[in-house]
Amino acid sequence: MSLIVMKFGGSSVGTPERMQRVAQRIIDRQQEGNKIVVVVSAMGDTTDDLIDQSKTLNPNPTAREMDMLLTVGEQISIALLSMTIQAAGGKAMSFTGWQAGMKTDSVHGKAKIVDIQPDRLISALDSGHVAVVAGFQGASEDGEITTLGRGGSDTTAVALAAAIGADLCEIYTDVDGVYTTDPRVVKNARKLNEISYDEMLELAHLGAAVLHPRAVEYAKHHNVQLVVRSSFTNNVGTSVKEEAVMEQGVAVRGIAFEKNVARITIIGVEDIPGVLANVFGALADNGIDVDIIVQSGVQNGKADFAFTVAGDVKENALTVIEGLKDKVPYQEVISEGNLVKVSIVGAGMVSNPGVAAKMFSTISSLGVSINMVSTSEIKVSCVIASDKLNEVVVALHSAYGLDANEQVFVGGPSERR
Repeated sequence: MSLIVMKFGGSSVGTPERMQRVAQRIIDRQQEGNKIVVVVSAMGDTTDDLIDQSKTLNPNPTAREMDMLLTVGEQISIALLSMTIQAAGGKAMSFTGWQAGMKTDSVHGKAKIVDIQPDRLISALDSGHVAVVAGFQGASEDGEITTLGRGGSDTTAVALAAAIGADLCEIYTDVDGVYTTDPRVVKNARKLNEISYDEMLELAHLGAAVLHPRAVEYAKHHNVQLVVRSSFTNNVGTSVKEEAVMEQGVAVRGIAFEKNVARITIIGVEDIPGVLANVFGALADNGIDVDIIVQSGVQNGKADFAFTVAGDVKENALTVIEGLKDKVPYQEVISEGNLVKVSIVGAGMVSNPGVAAKMFSTISSLGVSINMVSTSEIKVSCVIASDKLNEVVVALHSAYGLDANEQVFVGGPSERR
């Protein structure tokens, strides 16, 4: 007997027919002799619909009330899925995040898990029930309902798997594993049989939507056996593990991209200690994440530096920088939107010279200029204009020999969390 956590995203349970198929899949796994915990997201577009409704009534609701509202979507899913399992002859009990023992800090909208007390889940499992848990949510020590932010259901599943000592955590999505790139862009992307935590973490941070970075971090820290599978087929998925088998001669394992990137350049800053600390400290204090940072050489005691942020926080970042002008004098600030970041990832890159050069030449052959570059031992990222993103990804995929001989089956719209 194995203890398995199965996570299903919004598109997997988005219609009654899909929910019935998921319910039968859960029952089949239980009848194989396994104890099953299921984590589900809100059905289909439920969360987006709730957000739209809130905006018609209050354009600026408090984070607390948004958490109260958005957790409703998952509660609908767990109740309906439990009913569906029962109708198919199984035994199931639904649990909200706080009923499942999910304790978080008190940061509404992006809470972090601080403890899990899964006693009620274990009791349900021992009595032969499938435990159906709402993803994306928990409760703070003072009893406030919280949400975990983007990717919260993935994180819920992995955290529960660690807390109950599960033998396996399966993440079900609309493709049957982790691919060399997004199969919606490259139709002949190749499925990876396995991938290391570090490679998966880089891909997730760099824009690959199949798993959220926090979930991968949690799995790596707690050594959770993680498998990504399709809700729509019975194909073998992709194992995410500490050490993955490296294919001979394959330096690049995947290509990720992130849309809606903005670049901000601060020109003519005094070259004195503490300048960067002041700028990026102020951005951090305002909750603005900075990605790539590049500083030019110093001329006449002045330096220029540029950095990237998500496009939707560009204006906020510019406001913060404007407020620093008395503390950090500069000549000019220039901003640019409509950019994307394209990245190649692979643990074999460190021992294969010429990988970065091939990326640069492939991009330039399409007449695309590279605005910024960032590297690490297992990745190279380039910031480029967005208009040729798909062409660049397709060309890089072919350049590194990642194309498969057949097209990928995609079962539904991309998962939201």
